[in-house]
Amino acid sequence: MRFFLLCLLLAGFTSLQAQELYVFSDPASNVPARSLVTKGFVQLGTRNPLPQRYGAEVMAGVSKKLMLRAGTTVSNMMMRGNRWEAAYLYGKYRFLSKDGVHAHFRMAAFAEAAYSRNPTFFDEINIQGDVSGSQLGLVATQLKNKTAVSATVAYLSAFRKPTPPGYGIPVVQNAVGYSLSAGTLVLPRVYKNYDQLNFNIYAELLGQKARGSDAWFVDLAPAIQFIVKSNTKFNLGYRFQLDGTASRFTQNMFVLGVEHTFFNALKK
Repeated sequence: MRFFLLCLLLAGFTSLQAQELYVFSDPASNVPARSLVTKGFVQLGTRNPLPQRYGAEVMAGVSKKLMLRAGTTVSNMMMRGNRWEAAYLYGKYRFLSKDGVHAHFRMAAFAEAAYSRNPTFFDEINIQGDVSGSQLGLVATQLKNKTAVSATVAYLSAFRKPTPPGYGIPVVQNAVGYSLSAGTLVLPRVYKNYDQLNFNIYAELLGQKARGSDAWFVDLAPAIQFIVKSNTKFNLGYRFQLDGTASRFTQNMFVLGVEHTFFNALKK
């Protein structure tokens, strides 16, 4: 019942003003064509000693339909002390775009592969730091006026050996991930120029269900965002588990991030 009510809450955002620049997931839209985006982020857990993960990403708008992203992370989440842990590569191809006046509907397919040096025995498949693995998925985004809602589904596989019978708890090898995201543009109420400060709020449902296992979880992730001069973005979010049975390294996490877009940085 609680999950159903939260879905209704997210759906209610469609009557508000929003942008599709989600903090915890990706929309069907891409990085602007021929542009580069640099991003730095910090993930902080809520227990003692403090789990920390620091990441850096570079995104490229190869064309209006194709974007690529490469990232790497440093953390203390699986071992003592901060050290380099992982690298990943992501690509997204937008194959459907229906544009109207102050509205569009877009769909895209994406793929990601990652390497992680972490020894992990948790059910959650997080390929942006925790485990080596891959994912394939689809995302659909509806924008109307200044309102955006996105839905994502993906199939994830972990590149790790199954636990032999009798040796500890079996770990999840494959899972289905999903998300439902919505947001609201709070300021400015009226656009006058690109130098105006934007203030957005977001709410996202993020979940995962293991294949061949009863392990699952559903998280809620509210966030706020400031955009300065249309090219620099500051994010602050908090992700926490609503319910689930999956073993996870952390069920609660703060995320802070900054991104900068270099428009037309790539030659035609």
